Amino acid sequence: MWFPRLASDRVLRARPVDGPFALTLRQANAERLHCLNAAAEAEGLHRAMALADARAFCPGLLSAPADPAREARFLETLRRWALRYCPWIGVDGPDGLVLDVSGASHLHGGEAAMMQDMETRAARAGLALRCGLADTRGAAWALARHAPGIAPPGETRAALGPLPIAALRLDAGTIIALQRLGLRHIADLAAAPRAPLARRFGREALIRLDQALGHLPEPVTPRKEPPHYATRLSLPEPIGRSEDVMEGTARLLTRLCETLAKHETGARRLELTLRRTDGGDQQVELRLAAPMRDPARILPLFARGIEAADAGFGIDQLRLEATQVDALPARQIGGPQRIAGQGDGAGSFGIDDLVTRIGSRIGLDNIQRYLPADSHLPERAFNVAPAAFSPPDSGWAPPRPRPLRLFPPEPVAADGPAPPNRFKWRAMPLETLATNGPERIAPEWWLPENPGPAATCHRGARDYWQVQTRQGRRLWLFHTPQLPAWFVQGEFP
Repeated sequence: MWFPRLASDRVLRARPVDGPFALTLRQANAERLHCLNAAAEAEGLHRAMALADARAFCPGLLSAPADPAREARFLETLRRWALRYCPWIGVDGPDGLVLDVSGASHLHGGEAAMMQDMETRAARAGLALRCGLADTRGAAWALARHAPGIAPPGETRAALGPLPIAALRLDAGTIIALQRLGLRHIADLAAAPRAPLARRFGREALIRLDQALGHLPEPVTPRKEPPHYATRLSLPEPIGRSEDVMEGTARLLTRLCETLAKHETGARRLELTLRRTDGGDQQVELRLAAPMRDPARILPLFARGIEAADAGFGIDQLRLEATQVDALPARQIGGPQRIAGQGDGAGSFGIDDLVTRIGSRIGLDNIQRYLPADSHLPERAFNVAPAAFSPPDSGWAPPRPRPLRLFPPEPVAADGPAPPNRFKWRAMPLETLATNGPERIAPEWWLPENPGPAATCHRGARDYWQVQTRQGRRLWLFHTPQLPAWFVQGEFP
């Protein structure tokens, strides 16, 4: 199956245009034609032609940039569509499919009827399609591009003989060199002595010829289907009680988690669809804080959503799908790692489950955790990240004790480099009982200064002191010697 205008047909299916149209691709610092519609080809335009030259020949040419990634995805969609004809399908280049229809053509009324059905359905979808069918893959490729039709069994050589040398999938340089020798058709090449050809052109030309004629095998390699993380349960009688829906969900979870374990993945987002007898659907979405595939842990998390679902006159089908999965390789949950406190035990599972439960109510993005950052300045020594999408980090190793509560620097009235005996903070008069310090922290000159009312404390060194007050508070004060001032930045428990 060859789609000669796959890229342009994909675009024109969504936005049809009248007149010449082409997709362009930038090559060697120049915009060149990548794919054209039939009207553009009728104007004498061709692929790899410079866009400026094409507009000179055809001023009414409409163009748009090509998107090879979308074209590849569209070809993959067509590959899945072609599974209706046979299960053994591979991708052949950027615009073709190769099918092994052995034992499948009779299911569609024969080879001719099957090819006619392919072309009819493609034309109905707005796609140009040319098909070739032969005993070998190379012969089918040649027929699809140069003489669409069917080569009768055992007559491959006769069907390929009149076709040009280009039908053997050779590179342009080899094709030109063979034509200069007078070998313009496949029959000419097949009748020529093989030894001189091999010495002059290498084995590539002879290998392609032998593959097309069936002397060398060329199997079709189908693409591996991606795993399908979905399962459903059809019920003989409608149900409506939450307990029954939970029981059905438990059965679906067991089957789904077996598939997840087989591929060493875990679900991050699950979608439970409850189909009602009146034709409506109820969606219950569950976002997990970490990849999971344990039914016993996941099932209770569905309870709140299932209780809130409207069963109507009854539910006759349940469908569970993992819409987002992440890698979750098998790991040892017992043994020396867990004994040493290095493995993931039940404690980490409990935190993930707690984050999931709270996140289902307020959103996973609203549950955050602190992560250590590489900075000596206290306000820059941490980052805030969503707990569900960032693993915990145990790299908190400050050189000296740090306060449990940290807040932006708050100025206090005091003079001198030594901690004040008496000062007022947050309208509270405090008296110093004991001090410990100083600890000097130099500025990070390579980073921009922080704006704000307390910008003074960010412009130089800081001398930190731990101050114990008679009123019972243990504060973290620092002094800025470059612009003498005192600030409170934290409080110890």
